Amino acid sequence: QVLDFGWPDLHTPALEKICSICKAMDMWLNAAPHNVVVLHNKGNRGRLGVVVAAYMHYSNISASADQALDRFAMKRFYEDKVMPVGQPSQKRYIHYFSGLLSGSIKMNNKPLFLHHVIMHGIPNFESKGGCRPFLKIYQAMQPVYTSGI
Repeated sequence: QVLDFGWPDLHTPALEKICSICKAMDMWLNAAPHNVVVLHNKGNRGRLGVVVAAYMHYSNISASADQALDRFAMKRFYEDKVMPVGQPSQKRYIHYFSGLLSGSIKMNNKPLFLHHVIMHGIPNFESKGGCRPFLKIYQAMQPVYTSGI
């Protein structure tokens, strides 16, 4: 069985997608004792880290005691191979997902509207006198606005 849950590189998936991935992994692993999950990633390791970290949080709540060793192995893999390269947004989403699972964060289903973006000060990258800001806005993983370069 192959499932594709892809999303654009360097982006974090919607929380609903993380939930779907975790549910699918959990259902497959609990369906038969010989089932395994193989994760494949065509980008940076951060996307893989989002899935592994999210499932570790998910399985702490939903999994049986028999899966404790699997969680330990996943934790070791995550800490050794994935964690140092995660994007800040990916790390933040894992915290959001964990909060949703524990009940400390509630999801707001109301639409959000971006009216303007304000940048206070221009960063001075590599001591060369600033930067050239570039803005790309996504809605439902589709770019809806790209500023001039």
